[in-house]
Order: sequence, then C-alpha cells, then structure tokens
Amino acid sequence: MPTPWQRDLEADGKKFERWLQTKLPDATDLRMSPLVSPTSSGFSNETLLFDLDWKEGGEAKSEKLVVRIQPIGYQVFPEYDLGLQFRTMQLLAPTDVPVPRMLWLEEEDEEIFGAPFYVMAQVQGRVPTDQPPYHAGGWMHEITPTEREAIWLGGFASMARIHRLDLDATGFGFLRRPELGTTPLDQEIAYYEKYYEWAAAGRENPVLQKTHEWLVANKPTGEPEGLVWGDSRIGNIIFDGTTPAAVIDWEMVSCGSPERDVGWAIFLDRHHSEGIETPRLEGFPSYEDTVAFYEEKSGHEVKNLHYYQVFTGWRFGIIMLRIAQQVVHYELMTPEQGRGMELNNTVTRLTAKILDLPPPGEGAAGDFK
Repeated sequence: MPTPWQRDLEADGKKFERWLQTKLPDATDLRMSPLVSPTSSGFSNETLLFDLDWKEGGEAKSEKLVVRIQPIGYQVFPEYDLGLQFRTMQLLAPTDVPVPRMLWLEEEDEEIFGAPFYVMAQVQGRVPTDQPPYHAGGWMHEITPTEREAIWLGGFASMARIHRLDLDATGFGFLRRPELGTTPLDQEIAYYEKYYEWAAAGRENPVLQKTHEWLVANKPTGEPEGLVWGDSRIGNIIFDGTTPAAVIDWEMVSCGSPERDVGWAIFLDRHHSEGIETPRLEGFPSYEDTVAFYEEKSGHEVKNLHYYQVFTGWRFGIIMLRIAQQVVHYELMTPEQGRGMELNNTVTRLTAKILDLPPPGEGAAGDFK
C-alpha cells in the first residue's frame, strides 16, 4: 500500500547526500542516486531506496542502501519508535536470525526528511506480496509447489530462531512493560485496549468489542516468555530463492509467548486466502503440519493456537480501524465508506468467523484485496 502523500525526493535527496558525507568523513567523490519509493512502501512508515558510490583511500566503493523514515502526518499507531526497530536489528545481528546490516540512526536532525530515520544495507531478494495477497496473485504463482513449501516453512524456521533466543542474554529485557500488567499477555492486552480507545474515539465496533471480551475471559496462564517479532509473516521476510535472507519490519516487537507470533502468521495466511475467498496455493503445508514443524524447530509446544488467532484478529482489526480513518483523511474514501470499512472488512469478517460471532453488517465498503 503506497504512502498516500508525497515528498520532494529531489530536494530531500540533496540534503540527505550532505548528511551522508558527514557519516563517511574519509569519502571523496561521494555520489548518491535519486531516491526511489518502492510500490510496497506501507502506510505505517516510509521506505526509500538509493545507491551510494564513493572513493576511500583511492579505492572505489559502492553500496545499495535503504532509508526508513518515521511516519509523518496521520499515523496508524498511537506512537512510533523508529529507534526501537533500529536497535532491535542491531541486537539481532550477532544471532542466527538474519537481519539487514544496520548503518546509521538519526533521531535528532529532522531538517532532512522532517522526521527521524535510519539507514541500512539493502538485502537482495523477493518478498511474498500483500498487494495482491500472495495466494491471489504475484510471483508466488510463478514458482513450484516445492518452492512454496520451502518459503512457508522457512518463515516458521525463522520464527523458531527468534523464539530460541534468551530475552535477557540478547539484551531485550527492556521490552518488559510491568507498568501495563503482571504478565506479558496482560501488558499487550492493556496496550491494545488503549490503542482501541484512541482509534475508536467512542464509536461502537461490535466484532472488536465482543472479541476483546472473549480474550479477557479466556486468557491462558503459565506461558513461557521470550522475544516476539510481532508482525510475523512471510510477507516480512526477504527470500533469496527459498532461503530467508532477512527478517524485517520489527515495529511491533515485544516480549511474551512465542505462540503470539505463530497465531499471527497463521491468521495472516488465512486472511490472504479464506479471508478473501481464495484457496491456498498448492504446496503450502496444512496448519497442523506447520505447527508440528515449528514445534520441532523451536522446542516450544503450541497449546493455545486458537486463542492467539483470535488475539491476532482483535489487534489487526484495531489496526484496520485506524487505516480506515487514514484513507478517509487522505480523501481516498468518503467518511461513510470509511465507517463501513471500520466495521466490515476482511479482518473483522474472518475474526467473527473464527470466534463464531455474527458477521459484520453487509454492504460496508473497504477491503484491501
């Protein structure tokens, strides 16, 4: 989903090139290619690509780089910590979780892009598409069933690597938020309760409200605690062939049960198939076989998959609520269409189906298909 506002890339590029020179003080003949915004750049952040060429000690050097910029304008999340994403990938660099090479974080100087930003190395490869959802179209239709199986299971193997990490030994203990609740699950529920209150602004949303009631009444207990990726799905992995080359998009990182990631990944795959009335592509393993594969790789037994799929539907539904308001703000929908999308979209319909709730009202607008 492209960012629904535009910046002057040429003007920003000139300022950015001067900033890059300060980060490479020994560089001569430094030249930056024009900044390019990929079509996959999303609503919650802005991503720009560029090439950098320079000489250092008489030797020619070249890098393909990425700059990610904190959102400007109408935000999807109540707050946004770009530095957290940068530091998360820095902490993961010494582990066996593949992440891009992080270069520089700029949190003070907002004269260049109007917001904090960071620079990282590009990772070459392909990402399964959200637009169109990979079960409905895109390059995943052009590969073999065996390759699809390897990509899907590669995503869960990456998750298993994340979940085998020790939270404190890797430096992620700061993710605990005891001020929000006793357990990591209580903390996450409390965060999204505040998010919903902020996004809904007093308007009713029956599916999300009933789902929240069920989640509070059915909380699992005695769960393990570890690093949670957050937006765990193959659409957030860069693949070199069928091998995960980089796990990206850590804006929802937290701590808690590993099953939170498992539930999110499976719900998102269901969203990209039955949620849009499209069959899963041949080669994708069943969810039962997927869970068995994950359990073997991670050493974690999955006990509460249904709960964490419902939990995903609630959280993703709150995010969709805010996206519906955002597209109205940018005049991509009328207020009436946006309100329809808040109530009745691919996420709320699938969540209602999973929890056996009455479906949202018919005739509302607003699906991203």
